[in-house]
Amino acid sequence: MAPHGGRLVDRVVRTEERQERLREARALPKVALGARALSNLEMLSTGVFSPLEGFMDRETYDSVVEDMRLPDGTIWTLPVTLSVDEERAKNLPEDSEVALVDGEGAPVATMLLRERYRYDRGREARLVYRTDDQDHPGVAALYRRGDVLLGGEVTLLRPPDPGPFPRHYYTPQELRATFREKGWKRIVGFQTRQPIHRALEHIQKSALETVDGLLLNPIVGETRSGDIPADVRMRSYETILERYYPRDRTMLAVFPAAMRYAGPREAVFHALCRKNYGCTHFIVGRDHAGVGSFYGTYDAQHIFDEFDPGELGITPLFFEHAFFCRECYGMVSSKTCPHDPSSHVFLSEARLREMLERGEYPPPEFSRPEVVEVLIEGFRH
Repeated sequence: MAPHGGRLVDRVVRTEERQERLREARALPKVALGARALSNLEMLSTGVFSPLEGFMDRETYDSVVEDMRLPDGTIWTLPVTLSVDEERAKNLPEDSEVALVDGEGAPVATMLLRERYRYDRGREARLVYRTDDQDHPGVAALYRRGDVLLGGEVTLLRPPDPGPFPRHYYTPQELRATFREKGWKRIVGFQTRQPIHRALEHIQKSALETVDGLLLNPIVGETRSGDIPADVRMRSYETILERYYPRDRTMLAVFPAAMRYAGPREAVFHALCRKNYGCTHFIVGRDHAGVGSFYGTYDAQHIFDEFDPGELGITPLFFEHAFFCRECYGMVSSKTCPHDPSSHVFLSEARLREMLERGEYPPPEFSRPEVVEVLIEGFRH
């Protein structure tokens, strides 16, 4: 599987140059990065966001927001930008190098600042998120940002940060090498920010019937407060993979991005990132990357009709909402079950969380008991 754009971007400084580049960076004007910007920086540098090589300039930003494409026509659906406040921007001359620093002021990367520009938050919200309602968590995050965007190529000055889950962290280059070692040629990626209940297990295993391997690729970057914390979810993923999935045909690797909750556009973005990791197929289910009632149930599937499959370069696999039917006595979907909804076992995210917080077990038809134990234990702490 070729990376998106044909080449896997690598903007990580070579080991032999690292100390000298860090020394030089300490003398440069500094731009502090929050958690979301640091995540974007790492993913730009390691090629997860190929073919992007840095934070978007105005032309690229406008093209993506308006047309879901880069200026050269390559599909890209979400802006990847770096914001600062007006006062900081005044002291950063264009066509100069700046240091990108972490919360403690230590240089993490350098950026060749090509352009500073203002942007219209409302326009971005309406086009990217389909709403400017700040009850939407992605829109709220957008309105918390600075007034000026900085565009330019980045160079990561330290090794990629494996974060809190080093055993399951891979750069695209490393993950592609692992797939080759396993002999996998057809790999299906699955994005999740939720524990794996039986409906998701059913979808994943259905997809696994048609490919060589399944990449369970949970997002572990910034999410909204109502989502189950990443460390609890990771323990639940390890538990269910250990007990209920074929070890030689499944793999757990983290996706260290922040969640945008951008629904349809984010579904395409997620697919392209998994293409860069080496996946050939990508699962898109019910309300992918959605939140609340901002998107239609299957809008994230319909958006793929707007692109030529050859341009995407990764095959989306669309699944209906799955559930356990007491009459069918098995996992089914609206396509395969003829029975009344009263026979269906389904819990909303809110209802599931309420039960877990009270230490209650959902019905075994909904979730594996071993997974529930991990989740309940996580809520106790």
